[in-house]
Amino acid sequence: MSESGPETVAQRNHAAPSLMPGRHSIAAVVPCHNEEASVAKVVTDLKAAVPGIVVYVYDNLSTDATAEKARAAGAIVRAERAKGKGNVVRRAFADIEADIYLMIDGDDTYEASAAPAMIETLLSGPYDHVLGVRKQDENGSAYRAGHETGNRVLNGVVGKVFGENVEDMLSGFRVFSRRFVKSFPAVSREFEIETELTVHSLHLRVPQTAVPVGFRDRPAGSESKLRTYHDGFKILALIVGLARHERPVAFYGLLGTVSWLISVVLTVPIVIEYYDTHTVPRFPTLFLACTLLLVGFLAWTAGLILDGIRRSRHEASRLIYLRYEAPGAGTQPAATEDDRPDPVAGDIR
Repeated sequence: MSESGPETVAQRNHAAPSLMPGRHSIAAVVPCHNEEASVAKVVTDLKAAVPGIVVYVYDNLSTDATAEKARAAGAIVRAERAKGKGNVVRRAFADIEADIYLMIDGDDTYEASAAPAMIETLLSGPYDHVLGVRKQDENGSAYRAGHETGNRVLNGVVGKVFGENVEDMLSGFRVFSRRFVKSFPAVSREFEIETELTVHSLHLRVPQTAVPVGFRDRPAGSESKLRTYHDGFKILALIVGLARHERPVAFYGLLGTVSWLISVVLTVPIVIEYYDTHTVPRFPTLFLACTLLLVGFLAWTAGLILDGIRRSRHEASRLIYLRYEAPGAGTQPAATEDDRPDPVAGDIR
């Protein structure tokens, strides 16, 4: 997304049109683990940016004063005893009822002033998912060493696997419609939740877009919970697992094809030797080659069967998604007689 002129991300977001209070119920979900240094500011900034928003702070096994600080700032504080951001999001999406859901980290690294622009974008689309793409200042250091590179690599992997361009898969600042949230089968436990949200939007092919948001350093006294390599490998493992579930023909077909190629490489020398000597001295190798040939057929068969199951699962997910109205649909004026199309020949009223 290109920048136009010297205007910063924060200035552009402040210039976004204000929301009309009362049109929609808006809930903010703020997962927190030991964020006493920043959570109060996140809550107050959200309330100032979006009048009427209800902020839910989910205290995830904090050992500091996170809950007290959030409650004092005006948030509804709830506790999630299963450790991990994914567990928090699953609990929040199940328990909270709203028209629009906003998810933001409690570490005050995202500019809450972007929230109105993101919500207006969701409604004007209408979209079901608006991703906040992190844009830090030229001299900023909000990205830890390796995180930006890792994020780009993971974005590229997901883009290749699912055939869609992904700008900032690991962003923790997003806005969702009700029908996205209530059709999202959250199964991740920790920081893989952002990947799962992205993949859900891709396989369901929901209307979505991205908005640039400011990204800054954590406040003093706040420490990141991310572990670059540990969490990176967990996210990569999740992507492999999702590719196996979402692209079974490609996944198992690749395994089957590799198995066939190895089988051919092992079989060719045996066939050549047989034509020369009319003997097969390497029976173990021949047995291995035949086994790999069968494994290849089994892999392709499994991929085709699982692809049919995947299609049925997606159809079921789509039907659940369609049970809910599009964002802002409840505020649209009802159709009148003048809006109805003229009858055509053969039309039965």
